[in-house]
Amino acid sequence: ALVLLGRFLDMGPWAVDLALSVGIFPYIVMLLQTTTIELRQILVFIWTKILALDKSCQVDLAKDGGHKYFITFLDSSDAFPEQRAMAAFVLAVIVDGYKLGKESCLKANLIGVCLGHLEAPQLCDQPAEPLFLQWLCLCLGKLWEDFLEAQVMGREENASEKLIPLLSEAQPEVRAAAVFALGTLLDVGFDSGKGVGDEEFDDDENIIAEDIIIKGLLDVVSDGSPLVRAEAAVALARFAFGHKQHLKSVAASYWKSQTNSLRTSFPSMAKFHDTGTSTIVSSHMGSLARASTDSQPVPRKGRISSSPSSAPMHGSPLSDDCSLHSDSGIMHDGLSNGVVRTPRPLDNAIYSQCALAMFTLAKDPSPHIASLGRRVLSIIGFEQVVARPSKSSGKPGEAAPASHTPLAGLARSSSWFDMHTGHLPLTTFRTPPVSPPQTRVLSGLRRAISLEFRPHMLGDSGLADPLIGLNGSERSLLPQSTIYNWSCGHFSKPLLGGTDANEERAAQREEKEKLAFEHIAKCQHSSSSGLNNIPIANWDTKFEMGTKTALFHPFSPIVVAADENERIRVWNYEEETLLNGFDNHDFPEKGISKLCLVNELDDSLLLVASCDGSVRIWKDYATKGRQRLVTGFSSIQGHKPGARGLYAVVDWQQQSGYLYASGELSSIMLWDLEKERLVKSASSESECSVTALSASQVHGGQLAAGFADGSVRLYDVRTPEWLVCATRPHQKAEKVVGLSFQPGLDPAKIVSASQAGDIQFMDLRRTKETYLKIGAHRGSLTALGVHRHAPVIASGSGKELIKVFNLEGEQLGIIKYHTSFMAQKIGPVSCLAFHPYQVLLAAGAAGSFVSLYNTQPPR
Repeated sequence: ALVLLGRFLDMGPWAVDLALSVGIFPYIVMLLQTTTIELRQILVFIWTKILALDKSCQVDLAKDGGHKYFITFLDSSDAFPEQRAMAAFVLAVIVDGYKLGKESCLKANLIGVCLGHLEAPQLCDQPAEPLFLQWLCLCLGKLWEDFLEAQVMGREENASEKLIPLLSEAQPEVRAAAVFALGTLLDVGFDSGKGVGDEEFDDDENIIAEDIIIKGLLDVVSDGSPLVRAEAAVALARFAFGHKQHLKSVAASYWKSQTNSLRTSFPSMAKFHDTGTSTIVSSHMGSLARASTDSQPVPRKGRISSSPSSAPMHGSPLSDDCSLHSDSGIMHDGLSNGVVRTPRPLDNAIYSQCALAMFTLAKDPSPHIASLGRRVLSIIGFEQVVARPSKSSGKPGEAAPASHTPLAGLARSSSWFDMHTGHLPLTTFRTPPVSPPQTRVLSGLRRAISLEFRPHMLGDSGLADPLIGLNGSERSLLPQSTIYNWSCGHFSKPLLGGTDANEERAAQREEKEKLAFEHIAKCQHSSSSGLNNIPIANWDTKFEMGTKTALFHPFSPIVVAADENERIRVWNYEEETLLNGFDNHDFPEKGISKLCLVNELDDSLLLVASCDGSVRIWKDYATKGRQRLVTGFSSIQGHKPGARGLYAVVDWQQQSGYLYASGELSSIMLWDLEKERLVKSASSESECSVTALSASQVHGGQLAAGFADGSVRLYDVRTPEWLVCATRPHQKAEKVVGLSFQPGLDPAKIVSASQAGDIQFMDLRRTKETYLKIGAHRGSLTALGVHRHAPVIASGSGKELIKVFNLEGEQLGIIKYHTSFMAQKIGPVSCLAFHPYQVLLAAGAAGSFVSLYNTQPPR
């Protein structure tokens, strides 16, 4: 009977609501008194579904001692990790903002049980279930949140040392939950009135623990996941509040030492607020709405609901007003009457690193993280002023910039995160390129999207919720964590079975794959005599500074282009209509260096790499006004914010899920976008900067790089020796403008073009010498395009022409005009891009036109 009930509750919130409406609640409570082992798993599941809908049931569980049942189950060795994760979720709800629940679980040794499970995988060197680790961290964080007694006990148990290793876990959800737990251990400078002596705050052990926590947080400020960075910003805000006097002077010194260019690169940091420390934020921050905290949860026995069955219940972690009930609505009695106290200072070096981290967050590629970073700076005295008005092209038919709406970017992508499973699987599929090895679709970047923010969680400024209900104290202005509420959503979804959505998606992927193979075969056997001199379509992009880069969609007649001002426009070249136009972000510096498609066989995502190293990934980019930012991060690590001279180059490799990034630095960064983290930062083995990158689309893990001195290097992440070989095919010491792996299966055949105008063909495995050279242009080569499958390449010149060659070096044609009318020249060529599965070339120039050229019929 319980199993049937569990299956019914799993159908959705409406089912849970109906079950509670007919009075089943008291019977489920009484069953917690049973010791029958067979019932434990299904009871934990039932309570998970109930609490995912209605948090107020925490009162009955704590009052009747039900928390002990779940702590015992959590500590059992015969339950599966996914089931114990449910128990941790139930316990997290019990302690969420509820004083009696916190005290009861603290006495029942919940901290020791959770820390024991966190430590076990580290001791036996075995991987743990990510969902279990995530909820152990969230459970601890909710217990420590605003509860001094539990925080002291956590420090005594060396909790921070057991949580720090989780910051390097593969799953972003685990890293974010660990950051949240560490943040709740930080001292924010308030005495909770619990009678704990000051010596427990100020002893050396506490200083050491805080030092460990801060150093751990500094390591994740540059994490690839916005979910993790958001939690890091919230935790740093807590630290900044307790140490604002020390941080203020350090940050002021750092700010004054920077150039004007850095200062103006922060949209809302126009001046340093140098008044007394009592004013920690600008005046408009004080007007943030605060909710009343008079409401207390009401215990119930027989629950009869009158609420709509299709909506989550009032008070649920997922309900529309969850911010009024979760996190601080009940636990206000101690802190509201607390005494402000300044913690003992840490080492100045820590404060300097924290100040730099705050400035880094304030310039984050994700608009939400940047707003949190600026809010952290406001706590230590940096006044927020009105941001510069966002640029708008004002072109007819173009959508407004995405950043005009609060958190326009962080919309969940349903294709990114499969909530129907207890784990996060990686879907595989056969690769469309030439070779048949297995490749994978990123079902992920799944969380980046990461925060399923709802309108009620955002103010007009797009910031996270303030901590509500502390009776007007300054601390109510601290930003609030969102990882707990977001994570609760997992348990409100069906957990016992999948849906037909995955099967439908797989069928669509198979159809696209079949189409791709058909086109590949045509490309490989193409006997084309070149490209038509006259384009099949001319697109006036209206870009004022010319086209910087372009990209074809593989399965739709769509071309995407971007300019120096990071404006992106999407065009249907068959219907000759503008589909969408938007700004990558409002404060561009050097333009866009690369456009790539992620998951091209599914609902593809547009990866946009800026020249400053920022990477943003967009969904629904081809639908007018519907574009949403999935994730954003800085792909180049180790440089200071606003550092001049940085010009980043990137490339994406679908088979491995890796994004490679480098530039004017001596290393190449390797990002795993599935895990949203930097997995390798390896030396480029050259003193010169990287000017071009090309990742093999056939052999996962292979990468070629061109350098400013004309040299070329081949790397392979799968080999013990990262560098495979190095050569200098271009005799003139001029930078490599473009390079690419040649069409076909050979893993080391590369085409490289230098600014001097020569194109070199190399086989790096057999010889370091070039086997073919083309003198394409004289000192004016600006762009290189190599087809993924067809034996054709194209080079562009600043002298207003494009040349087309085959792989034997024979010139197939020359293009000088973008229209036959009045013989209008194409202008200095700025970019060339081939369609992946058709012999179709897009050429962008210094003017506003992008021209499309197709193949000539064979003679």
